[in-house]
Amino acid sequence: MSAVKSNTGRNILGTEDIKKLLPRFAVPSVIAMLVGALYNIVDQIFIGQSVGMLGNAATNVAFPLVTIATALGLLFGVGGASNFNLYLGAGNKERAKKVIGNSLFLLAASGIVVFIIIHMFLSRLVILFGAPEAVFPLALEYISITSFGLPFLIFSVGASNIIRADGSPKYSMYCLMSGAVLNIILCALFIFGFNMGIAGAAWATVISQIVSCAIAVFYFTRFKSVVLEKKDFTLDRFIIKPVIYLGASSFLNQISMVFVQIILNNAAAYYGGLSIYGSEIPLAVAGIISKVSMIFISVIIGVSQGGQPIAGFNYGAKNYGRVREVFKLVIGISLLISVLSFLCFQLFPLSIIKIFGNGSDLYFEFAVRFCRIYLFMMIVIGIQPASSILFTAIGKSYKGVFLAMTRQVLLLIPLLIIMPAYFGIDGVLYAGPIADGIAAVVAFIFVYRELKRLKTMENEENLKREQPAAAV
Repeated sequence: MSAVKSNTGRNILGTEDIKKLLPRFAVPSVIAMLVGALYNIVDQIFIGQSVGMLGNAATNVAFPLVTIATALGLLFGVGGASNFNLYLGAGNKERAKKVIGNSLFLLAASGIVVFIIIHMFLSRLVILFGAPEAVFPLALEYISITSFGLPFLIFSVGASNIIRADGSPKYSMYCLMSGAVLNIILCALFIFGFNMGIAGAAWATVISQIVSCAIAVFYFTRFKSVVLEKKDFTLDRFIIKPVIYLGASSFLNQISMVFVQIILNNAAAYYGGLSIYGSEIPLAVAGIISKVSMIFISVIIGVSQGGQPIAGFNYGAKNYGRVREVFKLVIGISLLISVLSFLCFQLFPLSIIKIFGNGSDLYFEFAVRFCRIYLFMMIVIGIQPASSILFTAIGKSYKGVFLAMTRQVLLLIPLLIIMPAYFGIDGVLYAGPIADGIAAVVAFIFVYRELKRLKTMENEENLKREQPAAAV
């Protein structure tokens, strides 16, 4: 387990101070997650400045496909990384390396399947994702190009989690960061240098995703903790099942976001069309605000993923006190980030929107209202994704899955369907804070109970360790 050992041979995951260890894993993870969010933000900014509001609406229509790709990457990446750390903590290296081999195979295969499905149903998907007639041609062009990069996105997202679990968080960060930096450069060059419009942004994204994937693939030729062999890539249902089981919460969290995005897009376009704002303004604004809020949520997820290998390893090694420390520290940091995001969206909504191009007075009026109302409960949103990831890290996938589904599936989707029927476009705006508030309360209850349980387990484990000494 050289990947997580210090120079003295001690396993740093099980011995080093949590407050010093967490930044080592969390900072690269946060940067990697921010980089992922910036892929979409950069496209949105450049397209908004060159194509305008309809271009922003088109990228919003395409966003569910990016989320689906991310979901598959997290399903096999987080599931594989969580199982890998649990097996390493328990000292089972043979099982650990088979987890890695199977996870990588599934990442590659799922990317190919997604690409084929998209091109079989391309036009239908664009309509399903809520594209009005004026936005349809731009959305179709953008998705038809970016679909070529989705298999590479799936692999790099999943592989980055596995690389981090192997004790190389910086390499995981560089893997995604290189693609993001290249995306910014190519976006500017293709759109403003070569006048390629929305197609330029799409091709910049595809090329960048291929580069990130290539860097990730290279890492697995020099994996640290175990030596991967050809036989490890042979699919084994007894390996695949726990991978899917522990990756399910991250996967369902993303997939539920897809349904939220589809319903939000359609509700914004339909009920916006019945209001003074029209269909295009709410659709464009919903996409911008969703992607900007993902910057803060990405930081929270990054911090949580940084704590994932530490929590998983120590839970496997029965160091329950250290697991409690990770829970408290990660959730505390997540809530602090939530407060900062709340202040940004409440105090500077107009400045945020103007980054993405110009628009009419009506456009900015709706954007400010949407930002302040829909994101009002961002102040507590951090506890839900953080707790979901941490429960998964210690093998309690069923709790992680439930928490992942609480906000999106159990609350937000029904509210987005019901409330606009009574309150029009305002119903869309107020659905967000209601769902966020209730989900935060539920997550707090789960975390509070888990901390008490871990304390009991810690005391019991200490008694077991003291008994042999007392007998001597």
